[in-house]
Amino acid sequence: MSPESTGQNEHHIRVYRRRFRAWRGNRPFWAGLFTMVGGLPIAYFPYANMHLGNVTLAMSTTAGAGSLIIGVLLVTLGLTMWFHSIVRVFAGVAAILLALISIPVANIGGFIVGFLFSLIGGALSISWAPGDPKSAEEAPRPDQPYEERPESELQGAAAVPQQQGAEFDAPAEADGGRHRAG
Repeated sequence: MSPESTGQNEHHIRVYRRRFRAWRGNRPFWAGLFTMVGGLPIAYFPYANMHLGNVTLAMSTTAGAGSLIIGVLLVTLGLTMWFHSIVRVFAGVAAILLALISIPVANIGGFIVGFLFSLIGGALSISWAPGDPKSAEEAPRPDQPYEERPESELQGAAAVPQQQGAEFDAPAEADGGRHRAG
């Protein structure tokens, strides 16, 4: 094996981490995570008992089944955001509505914690947009130094987007745009 070969001695954890990073970048990952984390306290608190010394506080409410349904639906919507990102706007709106409904139904929305996480997750899901896929020709190889990259790639990296507007449409030349016959 030569020292120039790449990928032969990579550790399997590094490979899994790169795959996870690529998977995470193609979907509203954080939106789904926040929504699922928000659904857990909403579903859990109505069935929990708190022990303070010898005193047991039962936090169960008459709407325990409703809060369980809201919590399970929020976790399901979070998984939907991960695995079916095409319906991310619907899942985000549904998560926000369920978070708002959890305030009167499920112990003030899981003591505000579940409400806030679900609300933020729904908002992140609505605002997420997929990125433009790069072709294999445009993407720089990580093993190729910047100085050795092709000229077209270097020009693309240093290109500055032009501002739009009538005053910026004319070409910028030293003589003000007037060409002299020479």
